[in-house]
Amino acid sequence: MSNYQIGKYIRKVNMRVWNLKVYRAALYLSDLCWKDTQMIKDQRYFSLADQLYRAVGSISANITEGYSRNSPKEKARFYEIALGSARESKGWYFKSRHILGGKTALHRIKLLTSVIKLLLRMINEKRSSAKISEKEVGYLISDIEGNL
Repeated sequence: MSNYQIGKYIRKVNMRVWNLKVYRAALYLSDLCWKDTQMIKDQRYFSLADQLYRAVGSISANITEGYSRNSPKEKARFYEIALGSARESKGWYFKSRHILGGKTALHRIKLLTSVIKLLLRMINEKRSSAKISEKEVGYLISDIEGNL
């Protein structure tokens, strides 16, 4: 089965969750991460590659799990776990910048920032009585560009 056929099958089976922009973004990040970890693994940093791939893979897995739950509270809980994994992934990408290169790491960090913002919005929608947020300052990419 080709990659195209697999993607087509996944969209058919998970049609509703596939409609979530955050889910599609998380799957895209997983594909990118697979290629990134191959490069890291080749440089004998297996534990870094393993942690990065697990963290990124956990994002879409927890979005799917949460989407399948019935109550808004349960959905929010899994989206919060996905949020934690997205934040963790940002850290691993920052740490891998010396191997992947600054441009690649910055691209992945920006994608993860978009995923984080979408997840925060989803969590707030599910937990309408208690809003969670982050200070905008926490995601100023210019702060880390100098370190890449």
